[in-house]
Amino acid sequence: MKTLLVPLQNIPMMSATLAVAVGLARRSGAYIEGFPLRFGIPQYAAAELATGILLDTYQVKSEAELNDMRNFFEAFMLKHDVPRATAGSNPPCFGWLETAPEGEDFVGSYGRAFDLIVMARSDIDAVGPHRRAIESALFESGRPVLLAPSNAPRSVATNIMIHWNGSTEQARANAFAMPLLRLAERVSVLTVVGGQAVPGPSAGQIARQLQYNGIAASLISVELDGRETGEAVLDAARAHGCDLLIKGAFTRTRLRQMIFGGATSYIMEHADIPVLMAH
Repeated sequence: MKTLLVPLQNIPMMSATLAVAVGLARRSGAYIEGFPLRFGIPQYAAAELATGILLDTYQVKSEAELNDMRNFFEAFMLKHDVPRATAGSNPPCFGWLETAPEGEDFVGSYGRAFDLIVMARSDIDAVGPHRRAIESALFESGRPVLLAPSNAPRSVATNIMIHWNGSTEQARANAFAMPLLRLAERVSVLTVVGGQAVPGPSAGQIARQLQYNGIAASLISVELDGRETGEAVLDAARAHGCDLLIKGAFTRTRLRQMIFGGATSYIMEHADIPVLMAH
């Protein structure tokens, strides 16, 4: 994973998100590119802003926010000894996209040119546009998404847990994560007995696949014990000191307006470690 895309927003979790991106870039030797994620003017407000001083005020405020996001991003990179990318520079290094258009759909389309998209995870109180931006990354980019928690861990991808539930989505997430799995010091494959799962290969068969790829993986099994599947997964990851969870983005419908499955939604909203997701 040599190219990381980070959509910038004016939200409290942005520092932790950038810290996760920097930690991963150092580990894999990657280029980090930031751009301002702008959701645009809602249609119901556009008419009111179309005339007079209100539109001018909005444009001035929007331009100031763009400058603030760029300054914040660049200052964070330089503070953490990540230099600006130049011709022939060695990663880790960073760049900034000046020409990003408004709208969360851009995350999914532009993200196709990167190995990984790094974003702040959603939570119960997340606004709709932020959730839609994550959905655009997951369902339109064809790339994996790394969701960062509110507090960045000291390390990233040294102790990785795979939540195996037999699904196509999980198999795809595993495949995307291979470069990180090969770098990890420890890898485990988790099964939640009685949890949400679909018919498919066993955790043991997945461990065998990893072994033939040069990755030694241990098997872990936990009971629900009255918990939701997502809660059991996060408890297991926490108990084993993991600093990355690999999770397929399971949905209940194939329509574009996705409804996340229960375990996926719970993990997206409550994870306190980075989560690599793919659909």
